[in-house]
Amino acid sequence: MFTVVLYGQHSNDSACARKLTMEFACGFVYVPPSVTQKDSQRSNTNVIKRSALLPPVNWIRPRTPPPPPPTNSAEAKSPKSLPSPPKVIEQLEKSREVKKVVKPTPFYENAAFHSKLNTASFIPPTPPQLVPTPPRKTALLPPHMRPAGNSQSNSYSQPLPCPNTNSQTFTYDLPKSEPDLNAQPTDANYSYTTPEGTGLQVKLPADICSISAQTLAPPLPPRPSFMKSMPDYLVLLPASHSSPSSSRKSLSDPSLVSSPTSEGSADKGLLPGNPNVVLVSLGKLLSEERVQTIQGEPTSCSQCGSVLDSCYDNVVDVCYFCQPCELTSPPSIPQCPLTGYQDGLFLLSPDEKPLCAADALLLFCIDISGSMSITSQVSLKDTVLHRSRLQFVQEAVLQCVHSLSEQQPDIRVGLITFNHQVTLHGYENFTSLFLSDAELADSDYLKEAAASFPSPPPLSQTKDYLQREVQGLSESGATALGPAALLAIATASRLPGSKVIICTDGKANTDLGNLEVEDNDARTLLSSTIFYQELGEYAANQGVTVSVLSIEGTDCRLDELGRLADRTGGKVVIASPRRLHTELEQMIENRTIATHCTVTLLLPQSLRMRGEKESGHKGTKEVGNVDPDTEITFQFGANEQDAEVSVPASGSRVSIQLQIRYRRRNGQTVLRVITSDRDVTDDSSAALSSLSLAIIQLNSSQASAALAVRGRFLDARMEGELQRKLIERAIEHNRSAEDEQTYQQWVKTMEPIYSNIHNFTRRKSVISDSQSLTDAGAALLYTMKHSNRKSISLKNKHKL
Repeated sequence: MFTVVLYGQHSNDSACARKLTMEFACGFVYVPPSVTQKDSQRSNTNVIKRSALLPPVNWIRPRTPPPPPPTNSAEAKSPKSLPSPPKVIEQLEKSREVKKVVKPTPFYENAAFHSKLNTASFIPPTPPQLVPTPPRKTALLPPHMRPAGNSQSNSYSQPLPCPNTNSQTFTYDLPKSEPDLNAQPTDANYSYTTPEGTGLQVKLPADICSISAQTLAPPLPPRPSFMKSMPDYLVLLPASHSSPSSSRKSLSDPSLVSSPTSEGSADKGLLPGNPNVVLVSLGKLLSEERVQTIQGEPTSCSQCGSVLDSCYDNVVDVCYFCQPCELTSPPSIPQCPLTGYQDGLFLLSPDEKPLCAADALLLFCIDISGSMSITSQVSLKDTVLHRSRLQFVQEAVLQCVHSLSEQQPDIRVGLITFNHQVTLHGYENFTSLFLSDAELADSDYLKEAAASFPSPPPLSQTKDYLQREVQGLSESGATALGPAALLAIATASRLPGSKVIICTDGKANTDLGNLEVEDNDARTLLSSTIFYQELGEYAANQGVTVSVLSIEGTDCRLDELGRLADRTGGKVVIASPRRLHTELEQMIENRTIATHCTVTLLLPQSLRMRGEKESGHKGTKEVGNVDPDTEITFQFGANEQDAEVSVPASGSRVSIQLQIRYRRRNGQTVLRVITSDRDVTDDSSAALSSLSLAIIQLNSSQASAALAVRGRFLDARMEGELQRKLIERAIEHNRSAEDEQTYQQWVKTMEPIYSNIHNFTRRKSVISDSQSLTDAGAALLYTMKHSNRKSISLKNKHKL
């Protein structure tokens, strides 16, 4: 016994929010026809086969025993003589003249038994009256049945028109009562499932009534399907003489040949690429107010973690998504189906008091090393000036501080600078903190120093002091970028949703996170790679977004430093000195709406996740921080690897569940659950007609860039090529001018993946044989990996 409590229904606003959050590239779940055919063949292999030497299942055992074997050994050894070939020809010609049906005479070892049966079941023939003429065919005689006189002069490969007995061909009538067994192909999987002599009661066939009641012997068993009525060397030719040209015309003329496909048969073939793509618009989480909030943990499956649409007192051990049985639609259990919850928002810790949603913290982490003194030529009207890189950065930061003080006066803005030492700039009532030497090599000490340093007051109180601190910066010394990044992230971690913007022009060259000794010491570079990976995980766990801004014409090893932005949802940008302010403004505008975000997609066992990190029928992505423009994609397809589970059949329905677990700005942890039912099809034309090219293009860009960032350039090119063929085929099928424009813009975006990826790689790498990325390549691929539809669609770009 278990108690069931059904949750209430949701409004139309909830359905609208569900549609905005979760979108499918294809209107159906596409399963290739070849996969369904393989699945049907795979199901046939599970049948226990019976030897073909045994009689068929409908074979009837005779009620009377067969006659004893012959006593004469000579009679048993000598087979009965068959009629000679000329006699066979004579019989066939005679049957053609009299227009009678000639039935083949079977040869039996127990001839006495069968002759007795034929005598008992003999029925006098009735005179033919208005019987239609059976079809006639011409057969080519085998070599051993040809006359000896014509064997040398005439070729047996062509029929002779002469109808005499010396001809090599003869014409005969097909028997009306016996079907042409050669018209159907032989069954390669012919099998028997019932063994001989089971002891069960034998049922006689329906035509047993034709035999008299006194006859106890049953008729002959039917011919098995694997036995042909004529040998392979007996070639049947049509009775009417037709030229080869007419036969070729009948095959080439589409009006004469019946085609299984209609117009547009080119779209019925197997689709390249994968149209099964799910787009999750995480920025639409702001519409959560329209969904009814449910207090407490939802009912979930103990195996796969799917959220069910009912509440049980006991633990649910199996559900629709994890059961191994072959189901193509949600199962129904009496009183309550164990399917996924349609749409709901669960507050996981209702007893926990929400925190005060204070304004986020913005930290500028600026490089003031000696390389920042390099100047660039600037033309102002008729005057040519030379300004250093630090001067460009100072001007950009001051403009951002001024605009923030007018638009967001309550925001908290801090300043950290680094060269050979790291400085935490204070405020009017708090002095700055200077860290150097051994302090910069101790990660724990840096975190403690950040925790003891107070958070800056609102910008409305610190604007003037902060501007004076920025204007007083000067360049000198080395580049302690690693310790400065750790200190900035630890300082911002006290307020989830904070941002750290690192502005630098060179490689880190101090002990912690050193990236400058790559050519001499591979061990140091490997440890630095691990350092930035762990630092990115630490920032994501604390809800901090890190962005990296590099100056054009420098080498900062953004392929390693960009891991911070990649893991936390930040940006990696290379800008010219004149565009520093514009790029800083864009980094600041994207506010964080959620942190600690994890997205999970659940499929039934008949489907399987596809992508760089496949995990069966369940896929999970650690997103971290979410801004209003964050969009991620998933790929899935038919499960062809598991032999115990069949793929979904065309015409059936499957359920797909999306789970989004994240933390609000006030510290509350919530779970958004969306379950969608999708129709399954193997019709390529229907899939192409309902295809969204924008989602396919976005998925291709994200997946290819994710592979290329990891050094898998060939896999990235292959992934992009497959989806490109799918997009081109959809454009050809739908013939949309808007899709063509979007495609041309997308091709330009994907050009580095297709053709010139080696222009963005370094000459050598000390870690492995794979090529590492240049700064331009790293910035390009990290941007593609975190792109959205706005950054790809040409139409949306004009609107921005």
